[in-house]
Amino acid sequence: MNKQIINLLIRILGPKAVLFTPEDLATYSYDGTFVESNPGVVVLPETTQQVSQVVQLAAEKHLPVVPRGMGSGLAAGSVPFPDNSVVISLTRMNHTREIDTLNAIVKTEAGVITADLQAAVEKHGLFYPPDPSSIRHSTIGGNIACNAGGPRCLKYGVTGDYVLGLTVVLADGRVLNTGGEVIKDVTGYDLKRLFTGSEGTLGLITEATLRLIAKPQFTRTALIDFVSLENASQTVNAVLSSGIVPATLELMDQTALVCIEQAMKLGLETNIEASLLIETDGNDERTVAHEIENVVRVCEANGARSVKLAQGAAERDKLWLARRSISPSLARKAPNKLGEDITVPRSAIPEVIRKIRGISAHYELPIVIFGHAGDGNLHPNILFDKRQPDQWEKVEAMVAEIFEAALAVGGTLSGEHGIGTLKLPYLEKALGPVSIDVQKQIKTSLDPNNIFNPGKMFID
Repeated sequence: MNKQIINLLIRILGPKAVLFTPEDLATYSYDGTFVESNPGVVVLPETTQQVSQVVQLAAEKHLPVVPRGMGSGLAAGSVPFPDNSVVISLTRMNHTREIDTLNAIVKTEAGVITADLQAAVEKHGLFYPPDPSSIRHSTIGGNIACNAGGPRCLKYGVTGDYVLGLTVVLADGRVLNTGGEVIKDVTGYDLKRLFTGSEGTLGLITEATLRLIAKPQFTRTALIDFVSLENASQTVNAVLSSGIVPATLELMDQTALVCIEQAMKLGLETNIEASLLIETDGNDERTVAHEIENVVRVCEANGARSVKLAQGAAERDKLWLARRSISPSLARKAPNKLGEDITVPRSAIPEVIRKIRGISAHYELPIVIFGHAGDGNLHPNILFDKRQPDQWEKVEAMVAEIFEAALAVGGTLSGEHGIGTLKLPYLEKALGPVSIDVQKQIKTSLDPNNIFNPGKMFID
């Protein structure tokens, strides 16, 4: 980045909020994937007004702008392309502005860590349900930009279901306030929905008003082991068909369980093909206990080998530690992984899992299967060594077949990670040319010079 631009940015933000040394830029060159690209400069604003000024400057100079939270994304959505990009990191906009207990809403800046926001509202007896696996280091702004999900989506919905209002900086630097504090609002187009899940390509989210609910008072959690992965996947539908809607219904296959146990020594059973982690919650203790008992009965009727019912918060936390440790523990199996994020109709889960296992066997590379099986959101992770070119060629072919398997049963490419750059080659097949054309028109209308996150989603 040339010195003139850097000096102008320093004038807006001050010297401590503008990073341009090679060492600093490298820190912002990657996300939760293996894709890397250095930005031209990184800025750390503290207010929406500062963001607006930076975007105005970028628009005048025709510089790409890449919004970034904590860089935990799994689709290379916050990796800065091209290399003269201005990365706007929102991590210093990390204040929870107001918790309104009467109206059950929270007003927050985009850089607040999701787990910190949850802890803050729970002190008031309130509950913010969305819980991506990156909950301890992902930001609210990033969650909204990707419409993040998590295990509790089955019962409570995704991030977008809790967004009431947004403050968004547009491509010309104007500040848009959309939505507000009310639950029902059909005045004009629902612009907050448009920006939710747009992956930073339409505008830069700086603040949000989020809906809260009452915190469930009681929770019961069970880890249920199956000798057969097929039985475990079929049991997902059996549980939901029984009339019970668990708070979470998670699937972990044998490779995931082995890697977790080797890394964490949690006492997990590994001589099985799969486990289901199922949780019920609510405000009536007897009802919650009755639901988990019925879940266990359904699982046992469908071939469950053993059941571990958590006795107290410590055991529950231990079971969830296992689930949230899957991704980091896979490094024991291979130096690289490509974590995919398909969603399929629940009835198709057994068929798609069979196809994924067949793909793994054909290419002789392991695929770990886990995910939010209750809502059909599977995370097949391909394990490989990127230093070996033949393995990367296999991975590219495997990804295409995994997506084809999802689309063939009426599924889609992503349930929560987003498109970023990694899924670009497959997007038109998933959406069709008319949908792509309409979305490009929306992009052109809001960002005619394509400065916001170029090269992401369907944007060249």
